[in-house]
Amino acid sequence: MTMYDTVQDNTENAIVVKGLCKSFDKIVALKDASTVIQRGSIFGLIGSNGAGKSTFLRLLAGIYRPDAGEILIDGKPVYENEELKQRIFYISDDQFFFPNSNMEEMANYFATIYKNFSYEQFYHLTEMFRLDPSRKLSTFSKGMQKQAHIILALSCQPDFLFCDETFDGLEPVMRQTVNRLLPYAVLDNRMTPIIASHNLRELEDICDHIGLLHQGGVVFDRDLSSLQGDIHKVQCAFSTAKAREDFAHLDVVTYEQRGNLSILVVRGHADATDGALKAMEPLYYELLPLTLEEIFITEMEVLGYDTEQLIY
Repeated sequence: MTMYDTVQDNTENAIVVKGLCKSFDKIVALKDASTVIQRGSIFGLIGSNGAGKSTFLRLLAGIYRPDAGEILIDGKPVYENEELKQRIFYISDDQFFFPNSNMEEMANYFATIYKNFSYEQFYHLTEMFRLDPSRKLSTFSKGMQKQAHIILALSCQPDFLFCDETFDGLEPVMRQTVNRLLPYAVLDNRMTPIIASHNLRELEDICDHIGLLHQGGVVFDRDLSSLQGDIHKVQCAFSTAKAREDFAHLDVVTYEQRGNLSILVVRGHADATDGALKAMEPLYYELLPLTLEEIFITEMEVLGYDTEQLIY
């Protein structure tokens, strides 16, 4: 059964993507991509350069028309749906503002499109980020322009916020500020952010769901807490060296032997793994959590992917 077969039409789901395809001349950007993104989740989208992340977000935002497949947001197609697009804000990797405009002028423009635009939020955030809303945006640095775009996006209070490498170029303090703001926006406005980024460590801090795009398709789509709770690194030593076969009662993903030390990545609940290891009476063992980056590298290696090309 493919991921396409498992995706069900359900208007309770914020976004349903089924069999999505998009090409540009002879370049295939997306091929049979399918996933479901629940309303109110913070969804992290990762993948190598050229994996189709930007195309995926632009299709979700209704900027591109799919070649095949469909996108339903709350049960409705998004392309050429003006009413639905008023609930979506897309922050592209390249910042665009009207020539010679300042933040206040851009705020006035967005207020004509987004009925929930909050000037109170706008001025609160400009003060928080220490940006002068009357200063021309063309005089801002690239990082300041990204901050301005984020402020305008949050002030629009959309139901769906699509971010394409939005946090790249932000200084650490500003990045942490944005990371703190997004969960509040989700709680207060029931917003659903989708964040495309190469920074797995950053996504690990803020996202509750992760999807991996590779070669135009969605390879993984997993809840982050269950993903991290279901796979562990084990280091254990015995009086005599063990072979991989000695761990056949565990779901071993990868195995490495260094003398009497066995290093494994094991799939399964921590308590079950802990109990099985103790029964083997090791001289020493420790059960270690994996980072999000380590998990995806491991999973991709199992599937035979070149992880250096995939992640970096």
